[in-house]
Amino acid sequence: MSTQTFTLPDVGEGLTEAELVAWKVAPGDTVAINDVICEIETAKSLVELPSPHAGTVGELLVAEGITVEVGAPIISFVSDAVAPATPAPAPAASGEEGGGSVLVGYGTGGGAVSRRRKPAERPVRASVGVIAKPPIRKLARDLNVDLTEVTPTGADGEVTRDDVVGHAQQASVFRNIETPEWGDVREEKLPAPVSGPAGLARGIQPAAQDDDRSESIPVKGVRKATSSAMVQSAYSAPHVTVWKEIDATRTMELVKRLKASPDFTDIRVSPLLIMARAVIWAARRTPMVNAAWVDTDNGAEIVVRHYVNLGIAAATPRGLLVPNIKDAQDLGLKDLARALNRLTVTAREGKTSPADQQGGTITITNIGVFGMDAGTPIINPGEAGIVAMGTIAQKPWVVDGEVRPRWVTTVAGSFDHRVIDGDGMSRFIADVAAVLEEPALLVD
Repeated sequence: MSTQTFTLPDVGEGLTEAELVAWKVAPGDTVAINDVICEIETAKSLVELPSPHAGTVGELLVAEGITVEVGAPIISFVSDAVAPATPAPAPAASGEEGGGSVLVGYGTGGGAVSRRRKPAERPVRASVGVIAKPPIRKLARDLNVDLTEVTPTGADGEVTRDDVVGHAQQASVFRNIETPEWGDVREEKLPAPVSGPAGLARGIQPAAQDDDRSESIPVKGVRKATSSAMVQSAYSAPHVTVWKEIDATRTMELVKRLKASPDFTDIRVSPLLIMARAVIWAARRTPMVNAAWVDTDNGAEIVVRHYVNLGIAAATPRGLLVPNIKDAQDLGLKDLARALNRLTVTAREGKTSPADQQGGTITITNIGVFGMDAGTPIINPGEAGIVAMGTIAQKPWVVDGEVRPRWVTTVAGSFDHRVIDGDGMSRFIADVAAVLEEPALLVD
């Protein structure tokens, strides 16, 4: 018998620290090489760590919710023989995708491998003996509910969502729960707190005492990475924003036809799809909006990219993420719709990978889902432009000298004035607006 300690690895993105979000094993569990043992949250993504050893779990050395540095021990194993620290690729099971499962962040050369836990698999068991799946644990953290105090009603003593919400109701807690599908918000109404202001920040318990009126939230993970990137962009690139109000009635008519088309069965279609095609089309006509300012040893240069890695800003439970669709210029309307759907599902599941967030060339942020008409978005570092799409609502509009109800929206674009001038960005936004007003322009 031997004991082996596993330390937090660098998962291939220059990781220095990560938060241990959820354990998927408990002391005494038997694991094989590449079995998922925990989920960690880095500054860019939520990833699963596979076991580098086969044997029995000895001790969980880090509690859930704790941030640890790379190289710190997180778990120990007891085994008759210790496997190599970096697991060898395991053959994929019949019917599964990929060429083998390896340590997160290290490819096999055989394509991506899905390690998502199947619904039939057992729920997560924490070291304290509470059985609950990761989404339920996150909900409990958001509602400040101690899972050890919740009475489980699920099979085999599993804590369910209703158990957590019911416990929160009894404690007179309420909050808004965000869903990551492009920032849509579903309001979860629970009884108002007995004391304290009705506008408490999400996830904060009502004040127990009159002088307990604030709470400090550590800046880490996605919030830390986002704040750093936004400060870098705002104080390095001179931002200018232009916008245009447009009649998007024909875009709404096209979306309606596509939804009814047999070719788009089971494919989610929204105005964002037409917006994405419009941005790609307009970027081809004004390449500088798809360029980047690059500082070099000899000064600086502007890199003009003849491909579009289209970023889509997504509001997720973990914070703002901007995954991008690689080589979006090569995709037809149906393939682009599928790519947008994949980004949506991946963001909703918290499985957006670091690779999906790297290498973007221009970004769309759909602030219309929040009911906003327009905004002045901050450019992502490494890009020269970002487009904001406002809400689409019926308004009075003059058509052929008559006032008629039309679907109207506002398109705004921020740009790096070092890379592109106002006339170029104005032409670009005008082209985007032209496509939304007449989608037939895409047929060329």
